[in-house]
This record gives sequence, structure tokens and C-alpha cells, in this order.
Amino acid sequence: MALYESLKPNYAWAQQVPKDDARIRTEYATVQSPQGNGSIKGYLARPAAAGKYPAVLVVHENRGLNPHIKDVARRMALEGFMALAPDFLTPAGGTPEDEDKAREMIGALDRAQTTANAVATVSYLKNRDDSNGKVGIIGFCWGGGLVNQTAVHAGDDLAAAVAYYGQQPDANDVSQIKAKLLLHYAGLDDRIDAGIPAYEAALKAAGVDYQIFVYEGVNHAFNNDTSEARYNKPAADLAWSRTVEFLKGALG
Repeated sequence: MALYESLKPNYAWAQQVPKDDARIRTEYATVQSPQGNGSIKGYLARPAAAGKYPAVLVVHENRGLNPHIKDVARRMALEGFMALAPDFLTPAGGTPEDEDKAREMIGALDRAQTTANAVATVSYLKNRDDSNGKVGIIGFCWGGGLVNQTAVHAGDDLAAAVAYYGQQPDANDVSQIKAKLLLHYAGLDDRIDAGIPAYEAALKAAGVDYQIFVYEGVNHAFNNDTSEARYNKPAADLAWSRTVEFLKGALG
């Protein structure tokens, strides 16, 4: 029971930015899916002051759009970005409260269509009136893998991409990446880390602007502060500071 409790997400404990924080504005936005495949609903957070802001797409883990990812979007807004966290389970009815069910639904998503939805969201952010026209993306776990796929397929519309412990794309596709990359990995994450050498070799061969950081002694999902079992504050804080600096430099 103690192990189970340590693995359960604690959203209230981990919330860093209140939903009603006066420094930001939040709302829901709808992005049309390409090729007539419905729409994607997303949680949008941006600074309260009027103006044009760099945009960041925030991609959830395999648990769907939950309170933690919404909080990450609000954290991005406090850093001066317009952040949109899409619910990529919208085509399946939206993220359920049951996280086990959410994981099953994520596994059943069509990969190509999900990537197309992410690319469409990049275009949506680029063309909003309150966007400065520069778009980045950040994602975690399953979302980190989708970040890499989006970088492959979004072309020049995507300026910067940050993947936290995400599955790497096929090496043959890496030459299509135009965005600058920041890649965070956990030192104890053997399965995902096994793909680093081939990915880095392909990035070098393609001349992609990239940075890789491996945080030794920490587990996959070390950034998720709702999980007592995996969260590592020193690594998470360092990765976040690098992420914010990178995105401000690429999108500002």
C-alpha cells in the first residue's frame, strides 16, 4: 500500500501556479485536425498583459491532459510564453480521470494522425494574433517521443523542441528536422537511453543544432513532481532552467 501511494500522482501537492493566478490568463482552445478528422481541445495559458508572445506547445505524458500538465502550461505562461497543452485523446473522447484507462487509450492512438494533430497545433499557434510567430514544443515521456516526431514533420514552422526522456525518431528521418533541439534524459532510463547514440549520430550527420543532457542517478519521469517515487527536484530544476533559457533564446 505504501508503494502504491508513492506512485499515485498528487496534483494538489505539486501545483506550482494556482489556476486563478492573476499574472496569467487561461482558457480552452480548439484546433482543427487536418484532413477533416475532427478537432483537438487544448488548455491555453498566457501572460495576463496584452501583447504578442512566443508560443509553446506542451505535450502530456501517457496519462493524457491532467492537472499536472495544465500546471506546466501555467508555469510556461509565467515565463512569458503563450502555452497550449492539447489533449491528444480528444479524438477518443478526451482524457478520463482513470489514469490506467488513459494509458490504454494513448496506446490505441494512431501514431501518424496524432503527429499530424501536433503539427496542426504548431501551425495554429504560429498564426494566432497574439503569437509572435515563433513556436516551440516541450513534451515528457510519451510526449517527448511526440516532440521528436513533430520536429521531424513540422518543418520550418517549428523553431525549437525540448524532449524529456522521449523515444527517438527513426535515424533516416532526422535530416528533416529544422528546429533547434534540447534533449533531456534520465541516467537510469536504460530503455530510452539505448537510442541516444544513433540519434546523436544522425543529428550530427544532418547538421541539426542540438544539445543533449543526461541526468545521472535519476529515473524516467524525474521532472514529474506529482510522483514521489520518481521526482528528483535537483535534476528537475536544472532541466527546467535549461529549458526556459533555451526556449527564450530560440523564440524570443
